[in-house]
Amino acid sequence: MEQIISLTDVTIRQGEKTILKQVNLSVAEAEFVYLIGKTGSGKSSLLKTLYGELSISEGEGAIAGYNLKTIKQKEVPFLRRKLGIVFQDFQLLLDRTVIQNLYFVLKATGWKEKAEIHKRAMSVLQLVGIEQKADQMPHTLSGGEQQRVSIARALLNDPKIILADEPTGNLDVETSEEIMQLLVALSKEENTAVLMATHDLQMVQKFPARTLRVENEEIHS
Repeated sequence: MEQIISLTDVTIRQGEKTILKQVNLSVAEAEFVYLIGKTGSGKSSLLKTLYGELSISEGEGAIAGYNLKTIKQKEVPFLRRKLGIVFQDFQLLLDRTVIQNLYFVLKATGWKEKAEIHKRAMSVLQLVGIEQKADQMPHTLSGGEQQRVSIARALLNDPKIILADEPTGNLDVETSEEIMQLLVALSKEENTAVLMATHDLQMVQKFPARTLRVENEEIHS
């Protein structure tokens, strides 16, 4: 089985401060993995390293075929096309409709044909069960619907892995469960790995999967 993420003895620093050290981590295709730990323990920093926002100080790391140690700034957008990134606060463009949010990403990642762009946007909205809201503005949607849109956006370029940073953090319990069911289904049906940072232990118990704990600057399995 293909390894989507492979980190060996990785140290992550921000300025002089060590955030994580001696990180060894591998995630295989279609695998669902939780990253749990207190706020400020380094979960988000690890995800930022994986999508090229923070660099590796020591050790070796690769994700989706890119070497995180040697990646150049101009290659980062290409890396991100192979990843789906889902944030706690949705990060939708509020001045355009749901489907225009998706058009924007597709155009920015090199899609040219209008008909193809529309077709792909509608197909990911169908995948997350929200195609009927395509022409609505984000502020008219519930939090759960907005998160579905952001998951649809993450799926646009058929990513190898979704990096989800507290995706249920702003949602009530019922909506959180719906989003979890969606992410679990995507990992199974679309063969997409999911690495999800969370401190929602209720969801981890309800949807059990491999769990890594972040504490004292280290990751423990």
